[in-house]
Amino acid sequence: MKLGPKAAAAALIVSSAMALTACGGGTPAGSTAGAPKTTTLTLGAVQELRSWDPAQAHVGHYLQPYQAAYDSLLLRQPDGKLSPMLATAWKYNDTNTKLTVDLRTDVTFSDGAKFDADAAKANLDHFKKANGPQMAQLTAVADVAVVDADTIELNLSAPDPSLEFYLSQAAGLMGSPKALGTEGIKTEPVGSGPYVMDKAATVKDSQSVFTARKDYWNKDLQKFEKVTFKILTDLTARTNALVSGQVDATLLDPKTGKQAEGAKMTLTANQVDWQGLLLMDRDGTKNPALGNVKVRQAINYAFDRKTILDQVLLGQGTPTSQPFGKESGAWVEELENKYPYDPAKAKALLKEAGYETGVTLEVPSVPGFETQIAVVKQQLADIGITLNVGSAITNTFTSDVAAQKFTSMYFSLFQGQPWVAINQIVSTKALYNAFKNTTPELQAKIDAVQTGGSDAGKLAQEVNRYVVEQAWFAPLFRVNQMYYHNSKITVTPQIQQAVPSIYNYAPAK
Repeated sequence: MKLGPKAAAAALIVSSAMALTACGGGTPAGSTAGAPKTTTLTLGAVQELRSWDPAQAHVGHYLQPYQAAYDSLLLRQPDGKLSPMLATAWKYNDTNTKLTVDLRTDVTFSDGAKFDADAAKANLDHFKKANGPQMAQLTAVADVAVVDADTIELNLSAPDPSLEFYLSQAAGLMGSPKALGTEGIKTEPVGSGPYVMDKAATVKDSQSVFTARKDYWNKDLQKFEKVTFKILTDLTARTNALVSGQVDATLLDPKTGKQAEGAKMTLTANQVDWQGLLLMDRDGTKNPALGNVKVRQAINYAFDRKTILDQVLLGQGTPTSQPFGKESGAWVEELENKYPYDPAKAKALLKEAGYETGVTLEVPSVPGFETQIAVVKQQLADIGITLNVGSAITNTFTSDVAAQKFTSMYFSLFQGQPWVAINQIVSTKALYNAFKNTTPELQAKIDAVQTGGSDAGKLAQEVNRYVVEQAWFAPLFRVNQMYYHNSKITVTPQIQQAVPSIYNYAPAK
């Protein structure tokens, strides 16, 4: 079944702003359609994947390798706009509780299985049941119905403004229904994507090698004959590999970036995360001082954000007082410097709150952030707040956060789409709102975002204003993610991703 005239017209209107790729496949910015595939691409990956089952896919740095083997339902362009991929059109009903998705009819998986509505449903059902790291992406999907051979309906228990975004991410990856749930797919992906794994050349914990798939349906996205992901968890090893020509591109940091720039590598910078303090016990359940908004505001005034940024990240970032990023739609310009460095005001607020004699905060030690925490500790001490740093976080970190083990912590968090961020750090379902703090006023603002449709970003600005004014967090800066590449390739940055999508690379002209 195809969408009716009214739905099709609506899809056309929406897609005209989305670089429509429904028939021949689209060409993301920076691509070179028709470029000869006589080159190889070797990327320095920060970690080995634990499984190639698409239901185990992660996001951020870890999504890129899956894109070599798997197409997604929707394609996220470098600027964040969504275009057709395996889905050709999609449309919500009037209450945003049913998403009807039309699918391509000319796609097969690498094992010969046909991609159709049954295959799409099998993948979405498998994703919901497989207990993968991103299983929450389909929490709102109550069930998936096959309408006909090339149409599915996703029925939602409640509106989810992020669902279309998720269908371009882990939840949208499509694997062969014959392989889903098997042992084999854990070590060898079976998708419809532009590349297939070269099993003989792939070595666990060393490299994953892919070759161009013959007769791939969208040649514009298939720019190389071979793509290799070299597993280089050590930052120095990644730097040396890039400078010596072992890899064409990889993720570095401000310090190692200097070495890469000295070797004439090109920087592609993106601000994806923010760093700062999460003041999570906002009702004062375990730390009564944090239940006082004036104490939380005092903490925010304690920091000379620019100095900290210069000291620990060589200035690679932007000082900020808000947890929502510029690209999210929820960013508010006047909140950027809501809490300027003002230790005198911080001390005055502590006195007004009845904590003139001091406050103590307990935070875990976070590997990789030792320098940041040391500077934060000193600047808090200057206003009379003691920061005690406990034991390092472990592999039980997520469950420890959920169990309210930490009343505050220094961390780095993703600045994603408004509904993604709200459900990560603000709503009562959010992991990083472990104490389930809320108020009727805040909940009303969150509800407005959920049902706001295309206005979700603007409505989320009110959520941002609330949490900034109530000092739920003490953000310090947005961090420049520093991705370097050599002159053999071109790379288009991907909004809200430190590592670009696989489609964003092309041989240099």
